[in-house]
Amino acid sequence: MLRYEARSAADTDTAWALVAQPARWHEWSPHLRGAWGLGEPEVERGARGAARLLGVVPIPASVTAVAAGHSWTWRVGLMELDHRVDPDPHGAGGSIVGVDIRAAPALEAVLRFTYGPVVAVLVRNLARVAGREALSSK
Repeated sequence: MLRYEARSAADTDTAWALVAQPARWHEWSPHLRGAWGLGEPEVERGARGAARLLGVVPIPASVTAVAAGHSWTWRVGLMELDHRVDPDPHGAGGSIVGVDIRAAPALEAVLRFTYGPVVAVLVRNLARVAGREALSSK
């Protein structure tokens, strides 16, 4: 499993809204322009649809698990991605946002050097956007 995470100044509710609502994915992941069929307003377990890559290319996906307010998992191609939001373990009122990628070992080895660095940047961006949103709502 490949694991990427970042600390955010945002509370878990603020970060969760960005992670779990397909209509908001573009706010932290500029290559995703939303999705259809995966749930509204939040992803739903068992939903099958597609993410819109670069505004045009549909990427088939299915939501395989949801723990409301905490995590959700989807299968995209030959990999599964867990999106998660956890309370800051240091009790600072923020959160830890993360994405974990699971795939066959050979594919994970390739993803570690190709898609993994992109995911690391996106997770940091998610943490920053969530933190900015949390600060502006105070």
